[in-house]
Amino acid sequence: MTAAPPIRIVLADDQTLVRAAFAMLVASAPDMSVVGEAGTGREAVAVTRSARADVVVMDIRMPDLDGIEATRLIAADEDLSGVRILVLTTYDTDEHVVEALRAGASGFLVKDTKPADLLDAIRTVAAGDSLLSPGPTARLIARVLRAPEAPAPGEHGPDALHVLSVRERQVLSLVARGLNNTEIAEALGLSPLTAKTHVSRIMGKLSVRDRAQLVIAAYESGLVTPGTPT
Repeated sequence: MTAAPPIRIVLADDQTLVRAAFAMLVASAPDMSVVGEAGTGREAVAVTRSARADVVVMDIRMPDLDGIEATRLIAADEDLSGVRILVLTTYDTDEHVVEALRAGASGFLVKDTKPADLLDAIRTVAAGDSLLSPGPTARLIARVLRAPEAPAPGEHGPDALHVLSVRERQVLSLVARGLNNTEIAEALGLSPLTAKTHVSRIMGKLSVRDRAQLVIAAYESGLVTPGTPT
């Protein structure tokens, strides 16, 4: 059987030493390859386009164009629809993470994550899954959305869910609580395939890229509210 091609990765961070350390780590994984590096957000967008990357490991704070805007530009480019973005931040309480998820990131990690966990995270988002730690992520999103100085909600206001059936709303609520397709199936008495189909249809109806944006949509619409058990 032919081996799958390596995951093509772009490393975007304004610190040269950080990029070098990540590059060495990725080089140790036989299923990955660094195909480009960037020191600014604008460079990250350009390199992602030219290198035909699968995954961008994106620092949030960079000069010229920050990681949030770079993520938004990549996510909005139809030619880059298959690219997944993994955001790195110094603190897991960084409220900019929510904006990055809104912009199209598939998940986030703190920079002091264990090396093996970073490689696993890259594989997860490359496979099309989102990388969210349900408890911390839900608490972070909830705090940002209820804060007085919070940015205005995105496009998923209270009226956004009228396109969803009752069952789809139930599924979305469970996605927001961090359940995977198998767990959703068990909770609702469905088959895993049916749960997966529901999730895919919800993504299509709400025009989102992956489960990370579904979590944002669930909070912005009011389906899941701050304080809801996770």
